Amino acid sequence: MSRYYDSRSGDPGSYRDRRSNGGGLVGSSGQSYSGSSSSTSSLPSMRGEAEGLAKQELDGLTPFEKNFYRESPSVAAMTESDVEAYRKRRQITVEGRDVPKPISNFRDLSFPDYVMQEVLKAGFVEPTPIQAQGWPMALKGRDLIGIAETGSGKTLAYLLPAIVHVNAQPILAPRDGPIVLVLAPTRELAVQIQQEATKFGASSKIKNTCIYGGVPKGPQVRDLQRGVEIVIATPGRLIDMLESHHTNLRRVTYLVLDEADRMLDMGFDPQIRKIVSQKIFYNEDTLVATSDQIRPDRQTLYWSATWPKEVEQLARQFLYNPYKVVIGSIDLKANHAIHQIVEIVSEHQKYNKLVKLLEDIMDGSRILVFMDTKKGCDQTTRQLRMDGWPALSIHGDKSQAERDWVLSEFKAGKSPIMTATDVAARGLDVKDVKYVINYDFPGSLEDYVHRIGRTGRAGAKGTAYTYFTAANARFAKELINILEEAGQKVSPELAEMGRGAPPASSGYGGFRDRGRGFGGGRSWS
Repeated sequence: MSRYYDSRSGDPGSYRDRRSNGGGLVGSSGQSYSGSSSSTSSLPSMRGEAEGLAKQELDGLTPFEKNFYRESPSVAAMTESDVEAYRKRRQITVEGRDVPKPISNFRDLSFPDYVMQEVLKAGFVEPTPIQAQGWPMALKGRDLIGIAETGSGKTLAYLLPAIVHVNAQPILAPRDGPIVLVLAPTRELAVQIQQEATKFGASSKIKNTCIYGGVPKGPQVRDLQRGVEIVIATPGRLIDMLESHHTNLRRVTYLVLDEADRMLDMGFDPQIRKIVSQKIFYNEDTLVATSDQIRPDRQTLYWSATWPKEVEQLARQFLYNPYKVVIGSIDLKANHAIHQIVEIVSEHQKYNKLVKLLEDIMDGSRILVFMDTKKGCDQTTRQLRMDGWPALSIHGDKSQAERDWVLSEFKAGKSPIMTATDVAARGLDVKDVKYVINYDFPGSLEDYVHRIGRTGRAGAKGTAYTYFTAANARFAKELINILEEAGQKVSPELAEMGRGAPPASSGYGGFRDRGRGFGGGRSWS
């Protein structure tokens, strides 16, 4: 481990960093539990009550440091007009009190050398917009709401400050739970986050584990019992571990809710509330926090790609006086690096259209095909394989071992076509997915944006093809808005549907039907 409490300092909020061989204290500002001196909040919530508890010095809670931001001279020299111009150029909108200026390059960061070495080793040229503004916010120790599209670099926007945060806390004692808790909606996203945490936390010897269902509990339990500073978890399996007393949340001082909108879409609202809620009771007229829940003075970072009412309501309950940073518009929009092609088809045309498209675009690149149902996913995959196409499928009914194998085959290019239900719409981070195909249109425009967001990641270009039927007509107007906002072409047939007109018969008969039956016997080499 790289941290220990230096009792000689006489400051219960100060910890020495072993990396510097005992030289220099990390954090001795004596920051209050709340991380803020403000008594008002732009998002009034139960955290306001927690703030009151903090000022009474919650029984049994040791103060901890969470403000690590030191503004560089170059950032300090930025004028208000400089800041405004930079934010406008990078489509950054901010809300909150005392918002720090954005950084424009990595030299402006107050990350320790061991973190910066990992950043430079990864080959990053400059911070993404969410990192440029989000890193100073997170390092200041305040609660944070980040709204940014998928593929925007938000994982590192919260993980690197998390590493700094962990390195300033006391070393884990036996039976201690984690210091950092990251909640994610899917196993795939949780695993992706863990890979980044492992890569960037290695130089600090920060241990992590990934807690998710569908696999045996044994290895996860052993990780928790040995002690890990960072836990990345899906809500259901984490609650199972808490109820079985394999871990606890008493040490959690840095909480991340990633893809909050997706977690609510998947019905995790009760589980999130159960994990995050701080139970309060009176003890001889003194307010006291229970010992088994996340402490109320934690730092919470809340990340979402969209900002519907349900997401905002959850934020109001669990954040105190947060910063808010929005990249682009909070209105639903697609990544402009993705070329979107929407074709009006009938249901029975879809498979032949898919095969014709694959013949046109197949060049060994990875192709992700989305289906609505697990049954449809398996049937289409089976037919593709019978026709000689190298396809595998992934969905929620498959075991975790099989899902991991399919994903590894897809990433390696051994099976460059992967069909999937929405289980893969978020959290799937394969660097070179060149094409996304919506074989079935999803049940919401949010899911459409996240599906096509599996391509065009990290500055790359991508193409998304969508088969749109009469049954999807209710989505036409909103889909047109998304296409137009991204500067994409809207076909006359889709425009007609957007105006409420039924699709013309020529919309179905006007496409060249190859007349190809199933079982074409295509060979793949």
